[in-house]
Amino acid sequence: MEHLGDEALEQVESLAKAELGEAKAWCIKELFRHFWIRRDAEFGRSFFERWYREVFDTKLPEVRKVARMLKKHLENLLTYFECYITNAASEGLNSKIQAVKANARGFRNFENYRVSILFFCGKLELSP
Repeated sequence: MEHLGDEALEQVESLAKAELGEAKAWCIKELFRHFWIRRDAEFGRSFFERWYREVFDTKLPEVRKVARMLKKHLENLLTYFECYITNAASEGLNSKIQAVKANARGFRNFENYRVSILFFCGKLELSP
């Protein structure tokens, strides 16, 4: 890197720091995925506390903000371990409905919208 000028070296160092921060943020996000595979709420809580300390060691303000928000809702997150149910299926269905709506660029009446939703999301058997 001796051939680079001072300004270019500063840019390279700045990019390296930015990339390092993104890598740390990605790592923290990936670590939190393991929260959902704990066997019960007690283990989930202990995992979260360790993860939370790890987040604050990174000194990334955006990630800390998300961690504080999750901590505020920790009791609600821990209810997952009571029944292991999420709203992922309904969110996926809503996403399909929004795609139908966007592709149509508007419907003249609600009945046409309803028929399109049933057609694309109803898992109809269309073969004779």
